[in-house]
Amino acid sequence: MTIVIKVGGARAVDPAGALADVSSLVEDGEDVVVVHGGSTAVDDTLERLGIEPTYVETPSGVVGRFTDEETMEVFEMVFGHLNTQLVAGLQSQGVDAVGLSGVDGKLLHGPRKSAVRVVEDGKKKIKRGDHSGTIREVNVDLLESLFDGGYTPVASPPMAGKDDDEILPVNTDADRSAAAIAAALDATLVLLTDVEGIYADPDDSETLIESVETGEEWEDLEDAAEGFMGRKVMAAEEALDGGSPEVVVADANADEPILSALDGDGTHLLQDALADREEAEQ
Repeated sequence: MTIVIKVGGARAVDPAGALADVSSLVEDGEDVVVVHGGSTAVDDTLERLGIEPTYVETPSGVVGRFTDEETMEVFEMVFGHLNTQLVAGLQSQGVDAVGLSGVDGKLLHGPRKSAVRVVEDGKKKIKRGDHSGTIREVNVDLLESLFDGGYTPVASPPMAGKDDDEILPVNTDADRSAAAIAAALDATLVLLTDVEGIYADPDDSETLIESVETGEEWEDLEDAAEGFMGRKVMAAEEALDGGSPEVVVADANADEPILSALDGDGTHLLQDALADREEAEQ
């Protein structure tokens, strides 16, 4: 079994337990890819540098950071630092980890989006100067070569964005990066975050949705997912639609967070549920 682990970038997430679990999985002969985020670290660094981040809302209601050229430079710096720290942490656990950005070997490749559609003051507008991209290809050969050599990839944005004839490092969502990798490898995807999973009532931890197995349950899940959880559900859908058999959203701070998630903790989203929903919509 191949497993893709997304370690969240929230301030409340401690990666230590996840790294220990990755070591256990690798010792058991599993192929593992670790993908990490770091948006809060980017925000912290922008604040220290006196740079005010710009957030925009898309017509579909998703709010995200606008990545201009200055922000992109900070993004590259911060994600490179975080990647090195995670690789060193895994090396300390006896895992022969290799750090990669999506640019390396064009691990994550697709077109750059230099302009994005946004909503400002209730009006739809085009905002130019963005450094973001849409993943269209994953270099599976690169990952499999690392697996064959006994290495564990630790990957993160930025991705390799094609801009005319030039390749540029551009921002892309870390959850969706993990989903693209999981789909390309037909791997189980574990999205670790700072809560136990997805709640039917986002304000009540007693309402954990343990599994989503039917199309009707998937629709209920989408209704329940708010804020950053909406992005995780979007990533889960992309992973399942692309070939992942299962996606688990679970607590990064639990004891043995990955092993417990694979053993039933968290919210388990199954490929059959997505297929059932899509069939009902036809």
